[in-house]
Amino acid sequence: MFGNPVEKSDVMSRLMSVLFPPTCVLCGAPGIASGGGRDLCPSCAAELPHNRDCCPQCAVPFVSSMPAGTRCAACQRHPPPFETSLAAFRYEAAIPALVVGAKFRGRLNLVRVLGQCLADRVREVDPPRPQVLLPVPLHASRLRTRGYNQALEIARVVGRDLALPIDHVSCIRIAPTPPQAGLDERARHRNIRGAFLVPGVLPWSHVAILDDVVTTGSTVAEFSRVLRKAGVRRIQVWAVARTP
Repeated sequence: MFGNPVEKSDVMSRLMSVLFPPTCVLCGAPGIASGGGRDLCPSCAAELPHNRDCCPQCAVPFVSSMPAGTRCAACQRHPPPFETSLAAFRYEAAIPALVVGAKFRGRLNLVRVLGQCLADRVREVDPPRPQVLLPVPLHASRLRTRGYNQALEIARVVGRDLALPIDHVSCIRIAPTPPQAGLDERARHRNIRGAFLVPGVLPWSHVAILDDVVTTGSTVAEFSRVLRKAGVRRIQVWAVARTP
């Protein structure tokens, strides 16, 4: 009946919206129905802490508005091994609860919401599009314990929304590092050193690393260094949230 795959997908999306209307994950009110549906109501969506005034290289939030293109003092002193970063939100207000639910409690509806919001932020900034998305990998032991990699699941949503492919097999995490939470910046750098491996040379010259939260940037920096050695020349970082 419908020969076009895109047409089939549109019909399925409309059908799912009728059977399971979007509901705000924060207050329970009807969600946004347009654009395939969003499990956020307009009021809650407007109150989320968007990260627009930030360093263009590491996405750390600025205390006050700065001229466009202004990099933070840390990036000026020690430029990280990636060119640009964007994060949809500051890690505050409702965002920690959404991230924790998506990361540790298997709330795939929250994964979908966070991925949609990140895709919105990418469209807003409109950076040069990478050839592929590379979600930050989990070590096999943690993947078995958690059952899924939240960065990969968010990447699936972003990739679908932006029509970008995902590579989650070429880069692996070889060290079962302790969680970064609770460590200071220096300890985080030590903890993550040597954690990633890219066997051989990657076919990609321009990639976007995707993660849920960037705190000090040590994880994405270490991942970027490994990607550089594997032949990647241009690296962006895309994240749901950035801590101050």
